[in-house]
Amino acid sequence: MSAPIRIARLDAQDAAACARWDAFVFAARDATFFHRAGWLRVIEQQFGHRGHFLYAECDGAIVGVLPLVEVKSRLFGHSVASLPFGVYGGIAASSSEATAALEAEAIRWAKDTGAEHLEFRNLEPRHLDWPRQDLYVTFRKEILPEEEANMLAIPRKQRAMVRKGQKNGLTSHIDANVDRFFEVYADNVHRHGTPAMPKRYFAALLKEFGPDAEVLTVCGPDGRLLSSVLSFYFRDECLPYYAGDDEAARDLAANDFKYWELMRRACARGLKVFDYGRSKQGTGPYAFKKNWGFEPKPLSYEYVLFKRDGIPQNNPNNPKYQLLIKTWRRLPRAVVNWLGPHIVKNLG
Repeated sequence: MSAPIRIARLDAQDAAACARWDAFVFAARDATFFHRAGWLRVIEQQFGHRGHFLYAECDGAIVGVLPLVEVKSRLFGHSVASLPFGVYGGIAASSSEATAALEAEAIRWAKDTGAEHLEFRNLEPRHLDWPRQDLYVTFRKEILPEEEANMLAIPRKQRAMVRKGQKNGLTSHIDANVDRFFEVYADNVHRHGTPAMPKRYFAALLKEFGPDAEVLTVCGPDGRLLSSVLSFYFRDECLPYYAGDDEAARDLAANDFKYWELMRRACARGLKVFDYGRSKQGTGPYAFKKNWGFEPKPLSYEYVLFKRDGIPQNNPNNPKYQLLIKTWRRLPRAVVNWLGPHIVKNLG
């Protein structure tokens, strides 16, 4: 008879418990960067949301984890998700028994909070009969061992853009802080009509994850700031996650150059996977990643609905947000940088 499985809640201030959690995450086949314990501290401290990071234990060993966060908003409703601010989440476990125990506890807890729904941001489908969000895909591709092989794997048109950036004398730099990154990021999201995360959030990511969170910035030959990206590193994977570009970046091919430099550096570090991250189908970023030779893979965001009839659509594709997006673009930069964090913290 197998030993019973116990479900417990992670204490963000318990360094030993967090180390045990992360040791399991780094070894678990279906875990991702967004399963790391550090997200509990970042989300609670930066946004004030209540985290409920569950782990399953058997014979004193962790056999499964499920990071959950409760988000209560007057604008966007009351939800529990795994994981807000992450593109992946859900259960990472070493047995079906641990998976079932974590799932049951998540449903019980989410329902007890009064949440309208529970969301699992799975990489792979788990419940084909559950409500599912079909909007998102991810783009992942092998990093080849040789730098030139990676260059030649980029389709000709986008490869020409990388070469253009090189000919324009662009340079890439690893930044020790988020100052230059935030300058272009905040300007970029403002032009797109969406709120920006607060600068302190990005600084917290660098502090929490250390060498596994890194800012790469691209400048022109005159030193002008053109483009920047904040990336995550997990095992042998590189995940560019937050990015921004100056308006001059397009003509100088700084965006393509930026991602090539990130891939080139990842290759030099011996990494194996370049994860271009999530995109909404039919959008500009979706087309851009396809043009780089990456193939989309549907993400399986699955839901348990408690107090709503359908899946929430809190994204820019929702027609009801179009007027707000147009209005946001016209607001002064100082206003949106102040107001934006109060809105975006509830979107997750």
